[in-house]
Amino acid sequence: MNKRPTALITGASRGIGRGIAEKLAKAGFDPVINYRANSEAAEEVAFACRELGASPLTIPADVAIAADRRRLIEETWEHFGRLDLLVNNAGITSPGRHDLLELTEEGWDQVFATNLKGPFFLSQLAAHKMITAVQEGVQPGGVIVNISSISAIAGSTNRADYCMAKAAMRMMTELFAVRLADEGVRVYEVCPGVIESDMTAPVREHYEARIHDGLSPIRRWGRPEDVAEVVALLATGHFSFSTGDRFFVDGGFHIRRL
Repeated sequence: MNKRPTALITGASRGIGRGIAEKLAKAGFDPVINYRANSEAAEEVAFACRELGASPLTIPADVAIAADRRRLIEETWEHFGRLDLLVNNAGITSPGRHDLLELTEEGWDQVFATNLKGPFFLSQLAAHKMITAVQEGVQPGGVIVNISSISAIAGSTNRADYCMAKAAMRMMTELFAVRLADEGVRVYEVCPGVIESDMTAPVREHYEARIHDGLSPIRRWGRPEDVAEVVALLATGHFSFSTGDRFFVDGGFHIRRL
């Protein structure tokens, strides 16, 4: 059995996921670096985590596929014998960014499978393992962090499926928080704003101008490490009398202004 806490981060080979994995490694966790296809990028993250003193594990899996979700949890459990933290970070944007009047069912299914169905059922699997580990005294508790988005509160008519999936993650977080409170498992939602990453690279010029014009009160791009800092605080028990809460990491974008 592993004595260090273990954190499973989905979509951890790049962007926000990579930032979270490396921050957690520095905070004393052994990270499970989940990725879908880019093994080389995942190994780069693993190397960086080892340099920080952690013993990472890389596991390829698509969270949209049930068999992959089960394997991801089982391989984590078999390797470490515990699961202290699940970070539901993997996500995709709306394919083609079509206007909502042109949105396809195929694209809808892809987005919801990865961004909502996958995290829901992965959390279900993880919760069972966390409950077992807590009851057996293997670990003191568990934490689930859902990485959502400001798109949960700010609609984009060319990403309707993405916005709706992220909005539903709010209720998912609250439901798991209520159900797992007596089991010693806390659940949170983190909503990043405009973050410098592969996902925002194609629209960088568009957001560069909007940020300069005051899209958010703090006029800069968010960085993966900004999100990682919040996840690490939640994971290390700094909010032990809190569950179901939503944390914005968006430079103040969510504040309504006249």
